[in-house]
Formats: sequence, structure tokens, C-alpha cells
Amino acid sequence: MSANKLVVLGSINADHILNVNEFPRPGETITGKDYRISFGGKGANQAVAAGRSGANITFIACVGDDDIGKQVCRQLELDNIDIQPIESISGMNTGVAMIFVNGKGENVIAIDAGANAAVTPDYLNKYRQQVIDADVLLMQLETPLETILAAAKLAKQSDTLVALNPAPARELSDELLANIDIITPNETEAEQLTGITIVNSDDANKAAGLLHAKGIRTVIITLGSRGAWVSIDGIGSLIEGYKVEPVDTIAAGDTFNGALITAMLEGQEMYQAVKFGHAAAAIAVTRRGAQPSVPWRKEIDAFLATRQE
Repeated sequence: MSANKLVVLGSINADHILNVNEFPRPGETITGKDYRISFGGKGANQAVAAGRSGANITFIACVGDDDIGKQVCRQLELDNIDIQPIESISGMNTGVAMIFVNGKGENVIAIDAGANAAVTPDYLNKYRQQVIDADVLLMQLETPLETILAAAKLAKQSDTLVALNPAPARELSDELLANIDIITPNETEAEQLTGITIVNSDDANKAAGLLHAKGIRTVIITLGSRGAWVSIDGIGSLIEGYKVEPVDTIAAGDTFNGALITAMLEGQEMYQAVKFGHAAAAIAVTRRGAQPSVPWRKEIDAFLATRQE
């Protein structure tokens, strides 16, 4: 386990997943198969990816006072995560995601925030010392934006590196972006933030330039099976991913983020850290579900050992 400390602030959901051949059109009823419930939420997925990759990680989040919340917390502990800052919120349900996965492994998702809405600035304040003491703070956008901004500012004041996976896509203030050190959008999220439709590396480079201009030093735009455009202080290049046969892409981005930050905390230089993230994500997309698909460190190392360049 790395001695360097990671704090993830984010969401916890129960994922209700149904496999379908094609996504339903409005008014259409279709037959699905393989219905299952698995643990998800972008925050929890990234925390699990980091924990299983070997990070020294604490997770700031909320669950509802329901059975699923208790089950999630028990599982997160088994994934090597410090769950002390996770509280059960009376009268609220644990967050819920309804997910369709089509025959190509693509997904559409609808979310009810539930107890994730209780991750307020006041809640963050109870666990501020964890952020102050961390080496990296990793966040996403399934908790209240005012909390994300407050956490980013607190981290910046404390010399804690701030990483943001801006998902799901939404508009973000310049104030928030100015407090981010590393941002990891996919093509859709990068377009939301910059207005640039990303078709090729030139587009990714332009989008990265606009994000650098907001004050962000490191921009990593994930491009699905093509890999990721990585730009540091305006110097960018494409780092290719690994080709696998996808089954379910639900947790690909989250797995990449958790593994990437873990590798960075271990002192791996950026190229190697991104390749490590690519390897973890490549394994995840060959499996079904969110957290059930996230690989352990020995699996990632074994995958990389067979693909030495």
C-alpha cells in the first residue's frame, strides 16, 4: 500500500441493471434479461478502484438508513477503504441508479441522489482534517456542487492535489475549475466544458488548451477504446489504450480514475500511470456491473506483464 494518502469525496449508489438488445424508444416496452443489483456510484466506484489497486484511501460519503447502505459499507471495508467518514442519514434512501446495458456494452443511466444529497459543506466540515492531511483529493459530480467547490478550496489551501472527474457532464464555474489541478473528462464532458466536439487528437488538444486557460495544469481527456489525450502545461500526446472485447462499460471511466490516481500516488510518472489506468479499465469492461467488474492489483499487474512494450 502507498504511504501517500488519497481522499475520495463522492457518491454511493445501488445500481439496478438490466441487459437489453437495444435501448427502448419513447413509449416502447422491451424485454430485458440478467437483471441484477450491484453497488455503484461514481465516488464509490473510484474509491473501490483505488482501494483494490493498493491506494491508502479514505472515502467521504453518505448512505441511507436502509439495508443496502449497511451492505455497501461492509463491502467497501473489504475493498481496503477507510469508511469512518461514511454516515447513515436518517429518513433517506441510499442513492439509486437505473441502468440499461445494450448489446454493444453501452449504457444509459438515470439516478436518484438519495443520501448523496446529504454530502453538504457542513458534512464536509466534519471531515475537513482528512482533506487537509491528504496528498490527493479525488471528486466527481454526483454530490452537491457547493460541497465540491468547498472541498477543492480547502484542499488547495492545504497543498492537497485536487483531481476532478467531471462526470456526469454539466456546466462548471470558473471558480471551481481554477481550484482543480487534474481534470479527467471523457469526450462528452470535455465538450460540455469547452464547446469543442472531440473527433480527433487536434480537437482534444484544443479542448485541453481551453481547460489549461482556466487554471488546470493537467488535462486527461479519455477517448474510450482509443486511449486518452494527456496534456500537461499545454504539452499533449495520445496515450493509447488496450484493445479488449467489451461486455459492459459501466465502470470503465471510474476504474481508470481510481487506478490512475493510485499509480500517481506511488510516484509513477504520468505515462506509466495512465497506462496503469488503461489496464485496469480494460479488465473492467470485460466484466459485468460496476464494482463487481473492478480488478485487484495483482490482476492489473498480470495484465500489464503480458503487454510489455
